Amino acid sequence: MLGNFTYENPTKLYFGKDALSYLQEELALYGPNVQFIYGGGSIKRNGIYEKIMTVLQAAHKRVIEDGGVMPNPTLDKLYEGCRAAKEQKADLLLAVGGGSVCDYAKAVAVSAYCETDPWDTYYAHMRRIKNKIIPVGCVLTMAGTGSEMNGGSVITNTAEKRKIARVFDARVFPRFAVLNPEFTMTVPKYQMAAGCYDIMSHLMEQYFSGTDDTASDYIAEGMMRSLVHSSRQAIRDPQDYEARSNIMWLASWALNSFIGKGKSQDWMVHMLGQSLGAYTNATHGMTLAAVSLPYYRHIVKAGEAKFARFAQTVWQVRPDGKTAADIAAEGLQCLEAWMRSLGLVLHARELGMTEEMIPQIAEGVFITHGGYETLTREAVEDILQQSL
Repeated sequence: MLGNFTYENPTKLYFGKDALSYLQEELALYGPNVQFIYGGGSIKRNGIYEKIMTVLQAAHKRVIEDGGVMPNPTLDKLYEGCRAAKEQKADLLLAVGGGSVCDYAKAVAVSAYCETDPWDTYYAHMRRIKNKIIPVGCVLTMAGTGSEMNGGSVITNTAEKRKIARVFDARVFPRFAVLNPEFTMTVPKYQMAAGCYDIMSHLMEQYFSGTDDTASDYIAEGMMRSLVHSSRQAIRDPQDYEARSNIMWLASWALNSFIGKGKSQDWMVHMLGQSLGAYTNATHGMTLAAVSLPYYRHIVKAGEAKFARFAQTVWQVRPDGKTAADIAAEGLQCLEAWMRSLGLVLHARELGMTEEMIPQIAEGVFITHGGYETLTREAVEDILQQSL
């Protein structure tokens, strides 16, 4: 039975090969000062930077450049962006890139006019926003996080080795997002595969919880099947527009809060992966891949019925003559085979984790209570050990 909920998503999406043609009319809704946020420079090499600058100039905007956003945006970078936004009186934060760039833009949006330390206020203590929020718009160049259509923002405090995800309310959602699947085609296969697994992990975090028969779970199963199919196509041919467009659309819907409504959610894989990432600075989707199978094999008995259903509906495991435990185990084997086919990292040591790091990484793991088992500190350390 679905619980009570309110669903709101104010983000306007422009999708397809002509999506960028709508950017100028969106820019007309905001003041003259646009903070142009991007990452390490790939948009300059692939021509997207020039396309965006052409539109900004045609819209007569004064551009405040804010490049160099790293894959795991740091607190120091956030402080830098906040200073620029406030001093230059940014009217719009235009994030052009993948999920990290979008996450960073939302962090700047809520933090620039915060009168206290934004890390302490909005991340460490998760307080409500009481200050001015700068509007955000996105032009997406990598699919995976869903950050273009949600309030999520992940920031890493390198000094404390803490990586914290904050989910802000609808006021912080991007006002608009431009999604052209062609813009994702220059992303290296490693990053594309990481993005695909991020999508799958978002779906599983919301799926592996609860015992009720909910419409949300049926939707998630369909999305997982579609992702498995399209990811295999994209790995074979990264220029396959149909596959890339399906992956991009799935990423937005996997984490725009739609399929999680009315049910409990887990999110322990993300808590494990984020703490691992804080210590290794590894690619987010790969940290999730490294800890997922050890975690799910740890909790599979507690959620046996749902894992058996996952095996049959997503992976078409035949149940004939098998126990629920056998079916559930086979489903996880199918998940692992798909992960290997994408070239995902399955061992945390490949990301730089050592056995000596485990107690510190475990200390940084937030414990959630929405899944099939609430982990103890001992269980967290055991899962991390298994991930090596």
